[in-house]
Amino acid sequence: MSLPDIVSRDQWRVARQDLLAREKEATRARDALNAERRRMPMVEVEKEYVFEGGDGRASLLDLFDGRDQLVVYHFMFAPEWESGCRSCSAFLDQIGHLAHMKARGTTFATVSRAPYTRILPFKARMGWTVPWYSSYLCDFNRDFEVTLEHDGELLERPGLSCFLRDRDRVFHTYSTYERGLDGLGSTTSLLDLTALGRQEEWEEPKGRASTLGAPAGSARIRYHDEYED
Repeated sequence: MSLPDIVSRDQWRVARQDLLAREKEATRARDALNAERRRMPMVEVEKEYVFEGGDGRASLLDLFDGRDQLVVYHFMFAPEWESGCRSCSAFLDQIGHLAHMKARGTTFATVSRAPYTRILPFKARMGWTVPWYSSYLCDFNRDFEVTLEHDGELLERPGLSCFLRDRDRVFHTYSTYERGLDGLGSTTSLLDLTALGRQEEWEEPKGRASTLGAPAGSARIRYHDEYED
């Protein structure tokens, strides 16, 4: 195994300061990229989708659970599979307490093409509590390009899609796939993909921090059992 060079503490500090300058540059570049993402146009989702979950059948609007935004993780789980994808499972293991996203008016949900009767026991085995829906009854996976046809065979790939609602109208704002999922899992990393972002005053474009009628930034953070949903 190749290991880092051994140096003195002073040499390490110099190397760390050099790297810190590049890390700050990358952070500023990431902030600028996130702002560009929030400036992207959106497209209305006019097609009717039927999902199946713990409370029976649901529409895409139902998946918002009354909030302004929806982040959907496209979990690879084909109808004929006995269990879900191992890599997708590792991703879902990273998802923290959802209260912090809910406090920003954002719902996180998982969708797979497998029937709900096959999803439910696997979800129980993994011990997950995230909302999980089956798209077995509709073309949601195909339309959002996570189930692809190649040489007559249906192939699954992981992805994540973001949606925004205006009353009863639903809009698709962003999607990413495969390597685009690298580094995601934390509350802020997921919010950064959405049209409203973290809803903090420093973010561009302006005017989205107060859309939920609550203070922005760290002033909004609570212990997860203190939020009023």
